This record gives sequence, C-alpha cells and structure tokens, in this order.
Amino acid sequence: MNRRYLVTHRTTYSYSDEVTSSYGRAYLTPREFAGQRLLEHDIHIDPVPSDRSVGTDVYGNTTTYFHVTAEHRTLEVTGESLVEVERRSTPDGADIPWEAARPTTASGPLAVEFTLDLLPPEITDEVTAYAAESFAPGRPLLAAVTELNTRIHRDFRYRSGSTTVSTSVADVFAAREGVCQDFARIGAACLRSHGLAARYVSGYLATDPPPGKERMVGVDATHAWAAVWLPGTDAGDRTGGWIAFDPTNDQFADERYVTAAWGRDYQDVPPLRGIIYTDAKQSTITVSVDVAPVEV
Repeated sequence: MNRRYLVTHRTTYSYSDEVTSSYGRAYLTPREFAGQRLLEHDIHIDPVPSDRSVGTDVYGNTTTYFHVTAEHRTLEVTGESLVEVERRSTPDGADIPWEAARPTTASGPLAVEFTLDLLPPEITDEVTAYAAESFAPGRPLLAAVTELNTRIHRDFRYRSGSTTVSTSVADVFAAREGVCQDFARIGAACLRSHGLAARYVSGYLATDPPPGKERMVGVDATHAWAAVWLPGTDAGDRTGGWIAFDPTNDQFADERYVTAAWGRDYQDVPPLRGIIYTDAKQSTITVSVDVAPVEV
C-alpha cells in the first residue's frame, strides 16, 4: 500500500548579534526513485536570500544553495515536501552468499566507492571483528545483514545528545551508546570492513501516535539508516539493488521511510550546513520536523 506524507522540516538559527552575511547549503529535497515520488516541494528562507540556486551533487542528491546578505539575528529555513512512498519488498537475489555481493569495477562500478573507508578511517580491528560475528563464510547476505542489524540495536543504547556529528565510530563503540546517525555509520563501517558497499541514508521516519492519542506536530525528527548493495542493478540513481536497514529500530526500511539524500557518510548529506559572518558570541539552533500522513 502506498503512503503519502507532508514533510515539514524547519530549522531556526538565532544569534546574539547581527549576522552580515550567511551562506548555506541544504539537503532538504527528498529524492525520486523507484518506490518514492516527490509530488510537491519548496524551501522557504527568511530573510529572503539575495542569491539562490539548485544543483545536483555527485550522488544525485538535490542541493539548494543560498546567500543571505540582509543583516539578521534570526535565520529560518523550512523545507516542505509532499512525498508518496510505496511498500518495499526485498530485491531478488538477496539470498546469495554475502561474498558474492562485493562489487567490482565490472559488476558494480558505481558501488565500489561505497566500499572504501573514510578519512579519518572508521574501519578498526574492533569493527571488523564485530562484523565477522554475523558474516560467517558463505552465509546468505540477507541473513547476515538481518543479524548485524539486530546486534547493533541490542548492543548499543540510544541516548539523545550523547554524541555529536563529529563523534567517531570508535568512540561510539567505546561508549556503547549514540543516536541514529551513529548506528547507521556503525552498520556502514561493518559492511565496508568485509568489502561490501554501504550507503549512509538521510531522511525521515513517520511515527504513529499511541492508540487513542492525537498526532503531535513537530515530534518527528530527521532520521538516518544504512543500505547494502546487491548485485544485479547499477548503483547510480536507483535503489533496486540496495537493501535499506535501520539499526536504531531493528527493521528494514518500509513505506514509513522517506529518503532525502544518500552518500558515504553524514558529512556528505547534512540537512543544512553553512558559513556566517558575525561578531555574535552566542547562537542557538532549533529544529522541528513533522511527517504528517496525507490521504492518498
């Protein structure tokens, strides 16, 4: 069954003094691919930028660039998207031995980049050993990823605010706690440690309210999960050859998941990043995300 969502992602920056110039780059435009359609989309920026453009990065993500030159103490960036997501099924061939899913320049030239470690490196001896418990020789790919997904969910505690975007996978392993971005990065590092291609996926997860309770606006948040490449399709701009899994919730991505962007790591696809020019000593950031179901 298809599901349709109105996604509102609002970020507000407040400063203790005037900002004279603000440059920003936003990954707030959900992707289109087999299984997800972007029906409507707009990004509202206040103050209105003097310069704004839309482009596509190397991974096919849509990015919005803006430059605000009007002096301001508050900057608000709001992405609004109407997205339709189809129920997802596991791609054919997921029962192959996991070793056969290692991409080569012949079988998956665009996937090879996703097997490489990051800088600074995230693949440690501990990561490799942890992944090896699930990736026994000859084990079917889907079974191995399913177990890895469950183990990360079981072995690492979710604690909001326990990490930052610069926290390393090694530090998360040591603390045994983190947030969804950390768990997606652990999953990706584990896959890459065994020569498999792994994406970091940024997006949104629709959450249903408890029985008898109304939905609360703004309680949803940005989410992150990982995906492993499966031979048989090109790894460019389609997801047919990728199996998306969510260690935070110990499940595979379904029609509740709205994909905004994907890359090798969080640093490739942050919702917003930028540079400001100001003498302000203090600043705050407030983020509100709402994923509201819409009748199809």
